[in-house]
Amino acid sequence: MSSSVLYDAPGPRARLRNRVISVVTGVALVALVVGVIWRLDSTGQFAARLWEPFQYVEIQERILGGVLATLQAFALAGLFSLVLGAALAIGRLSDHAWVRLPCAAVVEFFRAMPLLVMIFALYLAFFTATPLWALVIGLTLYNGAVQAEVIRAGINAVPRGQREAAYALGLRKSQVMMTVLLPQAVRSMLPTIISQLVVTLKDTSLGFIITYEELLYVGRLIASNSSGYPYIPVVLVIAPIYIGLCMALSALATWLERRGRRNPRLAGRPGPTGAGAENDMAQTPLLVAGAVTSTDVQDAKVDGGSLGGDASASGGGQ
Repeated sequence: MSSSVLYDAPGPRARLRNRVISVVTGVALVALVVGVIWRLDSTGQFAARLWEPFQYVEIQERILGGVLATLQAFALAGLFSLVLGAALAIGRLSDHAWVRLPCAAVVEFFRAMPLLVMIFALYLAFFTATPLWALVIGLTLYNGAVQAEVIRAGINAVPRGQREAAYALGLRKSQVMMTVLLPQAVRSMLPTIISQLVVTLKDTSLGFIITYEELLYVGRLIASNSSGYPYIPVVLVIAPIYIGLCMALSALATWLERRGRRNPRLAGRPGPTGAGAENDMAQTPLLVAGAVTSTDVQDAKVDGGSLGGDASASGGGQ
């Protein structure tokens, strides 16, 4: 019923127009692919001598080493950026200006700073002998600032009743943030967080500038030291590897999201009905977040009067 209301079924002329647009688009894409292949073939990029280096075991091991170096930089930068992002997001939501303002300044500064400039400056100033850490710290600072804004938006999107119910149960402010708000924010913003991690993975190719031997740097070495300088064949080999890594990370995000939906503890439970439903509705999300147990909720009901007073005190503390 909702689909019929929100979507008008196309008529005969609209269906004909859609078919024509689909055929024209398909033909244009095929022509583009054929044109690119013809151009590469006419310039000799498919010549066998340009592809010979890839049959040597040493070249294959060098490419594998580049992949592992890329994954190493991504794993470190991804982990550190998430930790930094969570810390900065909590700091930006602090009630204390001496915490909130410096965190806001750090986030705005590193979001505005060009990533390549930051990595290059770190390399020249501190990490000339260890380019890995120049790349990792640069990626961490930039992506941590971006992740902080994503997590902060997720925390602000959590319904206000979640926080109020947590304070009504007597939780401290830090407990409310760490056990109620932050887990739900991360869960709701998981697709965006994963998308930023994909960006982090692709940005590891900037290590090429500071001679970190990641995948792109290895590809350049192979092309510059091979007969005929096969840059295009190297790109045609390396690009699918990057695409495959990004698709694997996106598939992991999809799997985590579906797993969260199937898990009843994470997906929530039907709301209560009848007498007392209003109070239970305020406490049920906390059970979803895993912040408290059902025993805590029963205790809260028994001590409802005193908790109300605590809630008022907590709310005033905000």
